Amino acid sequence: MKRFFIFILILIVLAAISFVAYDYFKTKRNGGELILYGNVDVRQVDISFRVAGQVSELLFEEGDVVPKGSLMATLDQSPYDSQARQAEANVKTLKANFDNAEIILKRRQELIGEGGISQEDLNNAQSTYDQLSASLNASEASLSIALDNLRYIKAYAPTDGIILTRIREPGTVVRESDPVYTLSLASPVWIRAFVDEVHLGQVENGMDAEITTDNPNGHSYHGKVGFISPMAEFTPKSVETTHLRTDLVYRLRIYIDKPDSGLRQGMPVTVKLHIRKKNE
Repeated sequence: MKRFFIFILILIVLAAISFVAYDYFKTKRNGGELILYGNVDVRQVDISFRVAGQVSELLFEEGDVVPKGSLMATLDQSPYDSQARQAEANVKTLKANFDNAEIILKRRQELIGEGGISQEDLNNAQSTYDQLSASLNASEASLSIALDNLRYIKAYAPTDGIILTRIREPGTVVRESDPVYTLSLASPVWIRAFVDEVHLGQVENGMDAEITTDNPNGHSYHGKVGFISPMAEFTPKSVETTHLRTDLVYRLRIYIDKPDSGLRQGMPVTVKLHIRKKNE
């Protein structure tokens, strides 16, 4: 039994030596390249309105390319038109009353010096003036809010992108911030990859990377390592590596220099990192 355990131990040691030797010669054959596997990661943004209302128009379909600043959706305008007209009318009414109160107050201030009116009359004129001034300021603020709400019934694309999901349809009543589209941004695009602790010391920020997809008709992309996680994590099941899935790895983010439509959210890719020699 003791010899059996010694034999098993020798086999484990030989296997470890073989793995290290294979990994060393593989890196050497690849000309100082570290091969990693990852997925395309693209930022997304939910397009929504800043006010509630009934959806009037949705101008794009799923898969459409949307340029920055494009009008994407609108709400029914009539309720907000009415609110703006009402606020504007209130401002005009209060402005007329305020102007009249201002004239009366100036007249009272002139007469108080001549003894033509009492102090109480002057105080009443001043009070009326102050109240109308405050009411006018409040009505002007309400008008500003109403005009802002009228602008907020339109949703625009914050940047270039592709419609990932059309969530609502015309006629739907939505609350403020309820998403109507999900937009996949055209830039930035990066690769989410993972490196094990053994090779972590070979990876550094700014390192050049070559990215290839599984598409035989696709082309290579150039990128740079822009983020190295300071925390270890278990290898995600979606990432294929040559090690056991339970190994601890560190997440990398490799930014693509010139992304195009050939890179899609979640697409698996192969990453080649060009390892620098220690004397370089």
